[in-house]
Amino acid sequence: MKISASVRLLASAVLVCCTLLSAPAFSQSQYPNYPSETPSNLKPADSTWDYSRREVMIPMRDGVKLHTVILVPRSATKEKPAPILLTRTPYNASDLTSHAASPHLGPILEGYDNATDVIVEGGYIRVVQDVRGKYGSEGDYVMNRPLHGPLNPTPVDHSTDTYDTIDWLIKHEPESNGKVGILGISYDGFLPLMALVNPHPALKVSVPMNPMVDGWMGDDWFHNGAFREQNLPYIYEQEATRDNSAKWWTGYFDDYDLYMSASSAGELGRSHGLEQVGFWRKVLEHPSYDAFWRDQAMDKILAKEPLKVPVMLVDSLWDQEDIYGAMAVYKAIKPKDTNNDKVFLVMGPWHHGQEIGDGSTLGPIRFNSDTALYFRQSILRPFLDHFLKDDAQSSKLDVPPVSAFETGANTWRRLSSWPGAVKTTPLYLKAGLKLGFTPPQSGDSQFEEYVSDPAKPVPYRPRPTRPVGYDIDKGLTWPLWLVDDQRGPSGRQDVLAFTSDVLKEPLKISGQPAVNLVASTSGTDSDWVVKLIDVYPDEVAAQPEMGGYQLMVSADIFRGRYRESLETPKPIESSKPLLYRFNLPTADHVFLPGHRIMVQVQSSWFPLYDRNPQTFVPNIFWAKPGDYRKATQRIYHSPQETSFIELPVALER
Repeated sequence: MKISASVRLLASAVLVCCTLLSAPAFSQSQYPNYPSETPSNLKPADSTWDYSRREVMIPMRDGVKLHTVILVPRSATKEKPAPILLTRTPYNASDLTSHAASPHLGPILEGYDNATDVIVEGGYIRVVQDVRGKYGSEGDYVMNRPLHGPLNPTPVDHSTDTYDTIDWLIKHEPESNGKVGILGISYDGFLPLMALVNPHPALKVSVPMNPMVDGWMGDDWFHNGAFREQNLPYIYEQEATRDNSAKWWTGYFDDYDLYMSASSAGELGRSHGLEQVGFWRKVLEHPSYDAFWRDQAMDKILAKEPLKVPVMLVDSLWDQEDIYGAMAVYKAIKPKDTNNDKVFLVMGPWHHGQEIGDGSTLGPIRFNSDTALYFRQSILRPFLDHFLKDDAQSSKLDVPPVSAFETGANTWRRLSSWPGAVKTTPLYLKAGLKLGFTPPQSGDSQFEEYVSDPAKPVPYRPRPTRPVGYDIDKGLTWPLWLVDDQRGPSGRQDVLAFTSDVLKEPLKISGQPAVNLVASTSGTDSDWVVKLIDVYPDEVAAQPEMGGYQLMVSADIFRGRYRESLETPKPIESSKPLLYRFNLPTADHVFLPGHRIMVQVQSSWFPLYDRNPQTFVPNIFWAKPGDYRKATQRIYHSPQETSFIELPVALER
């Protein structure tokens, strides 16, 4: 009898099943044990290292434990104790203390947030701690966690966590001399400010460098109401996971195209699932300067606190991220320093955090010396030593209250106060796109105008616009955008460029220029971007590529809906000349003879800032495509309606 193929297959299947059912069952215990070759707890053989590494979980008052890396140089002993330099961070304490596989302390610290030469040469105990909710630490993470109060109902915050950390360190680290300094950059610079609220008695000095201070007025999230849209990836990656493993994605090489692909920042966030992130929901709910932002602004908080700990505020004159914070805190707390010996200010010609790297240049700008090295060796090191080392307090501190680098002239100044003696001097916008120190004359044209089109916003830097990033080898030149050549924008039809005559004498400004812009729009909302620029001579002998270079000295944006109130936005009355007044970031600059001064005015700075639809809507985060409309913008310069920049012209020192 012939058996069909299907029957044979069925029989085979039955045989296999029977074989499997009859096979003996083996438990794991019946197999021989083959021990793992990996130790359950590796103890490094560190006898040849010049430091010892300890990783501990320090308990906070609420029971949460924070992961902390402690690096003790061999030179520190019970008999010769050393002070502690503490940094608290959301950026992975293990990575920040593991930059190399080396038996030497210097190489493993070489990188972000470590002033390595100061730490190593000074013999300091280095402590880096993950803030609660990030990386190795327990607890919940909240962006710039506010102090206990209306915005934080829990009994713990960065102030209490710092206190508890210091208390544990001085009790459990036998090589410590009982004195602690805290320092850090950016977010890690915000945390030394938090440490000044109810400080631990062992905290002897605080060094906030480029600190996040007020996220709405002029640091990371907004500038004068305009949202810094290119920070969406940071918000996503910082909060979506404990270890920053979730990554923002883009299908575009040019960020300009990515942000134009969505009708608004809110819609772009929604397309990436960003509403799952708690901080983003808060940003969407608080587009204006309400109590949410005001009550956590560190300058306002510290203005109400007693000044107990010496502070050195470090400001970068071309800080692309937190250009507002350090100077705002200085203004808030300096009046408390009645003896002029507790609040110190350093201003250097750097991008964000450049003070711990090479400070010889910034993009194409040369400073004729390593300004960052000077800061670390001649300012930071003696400052820390004086307040933290047992044998240094008897000697006089040779660090002035203010150390300011004068750009243009390229020299350091030692000052007793900032900004010193200045004369507020109006620099007028005039007919024919002229700029000068004499007021406009009657009979001249009354205004200049341009058309602002949200469909073609002005790029904040030459395209392709690359994402925020620090890997210059990959073209991520984000740290340099504030020194980009401004000749590109000055040639656009939607940018006005007012230019002075060639200067015959040097002109030095020290402080914050103030914008007094009389402008109108045919829309009902508008942004105003004002840039103060140093125009180099047509030829520069020592550096030919700088011929005609247009260097931003100070620039910022203002969202027009907040002209009357930062908390309550209002539509702009269409086509009516109105005064917009706002401050630009601090400058310490000399416009040299042979140079010219330029002021550029425009209505978009994209995609660094989100587009203003130029039609008033309740919340720009949810502006619809039909809300975005062209508008005719007029900048007035008549005797009756005068636009000018108040320059803080320095008097002779």
